[in-house]
Amino acid sequence: MSGGVGPTYNDIALPKEEEHHGSTVAGKTAGFFSFQRLNILAIIIVLSASGLVTIEDFIFTLVTLIYFFFLAKLIFPPHNNPNRDAPLTSPTNKIFRVYVASAGIVGLLIPICYIFEGLIEDDKRGVSAAAPHVFLLASQVFMEGLAATCGFSAPARIFVPIVYNARRVLTLVEWNMSEFSRETPEYGTGTVSVRRMYAGKVLAAVNLGVWSFNIFGVLIPVYLPRAFKRYYGSDKEN
Repeated sequence: MSGGVGPTYNDIALPKEEEHHGSTVAGKTAGFFSFQRLNILAIIIVLSASGLVTIEDFIFTLVTLIYFFFLAKLIFPPHNNPNRDAPLTSPTNKIFRVYVASAGIVGLLIPICYIFEGLIEDDKRGVSAAAPHVFLLASQVFMEGLAATCGFSAPARIFVPIVYNARRVLTLVEWNMSEFSRETPEYGTGTVSVRRMYAGKVLAAVNLGVWSFNIFGVLIPVYLPRAFKRYYGSDKEN
């Protein structure tokens, strides 16, 4: 959950991907359609086809795709010095890797399991509330991989997780409101178990805390200035 500070500037880059990207120049990658990214694409397609994704979120992904390429090509084109667009953190940083892996588990893997269980228990409300976050996070990871493959500059790539993270905080607030407005007598005695109700509350609250910290405590105050300093700094600083 580097939030755009790792080799692919993504929130939940997997450790193996980090090692692969860390050996490239300016964050460019070979083999864009890796196994991990194909899985991410599958998640996006399944959620879109299931009708769990709102038209607003779908349009958001399309509009931001165009916007990010606009930034990368016209506003922040690749630097003349390829080293200026290199990852802002080392893939060998153990704390960083734990942070990334933990956010990936909390932000994507567990919510996916929560959605699948909800389909089994016929928990339409819980599934509908969690799906937007999963869809947007999966779209973010895919876009970050695309940005790395296309050789986006450091400022252009850091804006990908910032924009997506800001949007996802809003969906996480809605998810929390939906989960905490549930009443035990109404749902606990039906097809949805009490255990699932409490699990949904905890999962929604934890994700809101994690991703709020990510954008307000990591991305904006730490890595956004670092990306601009790297991009606009003097050659002596390189």
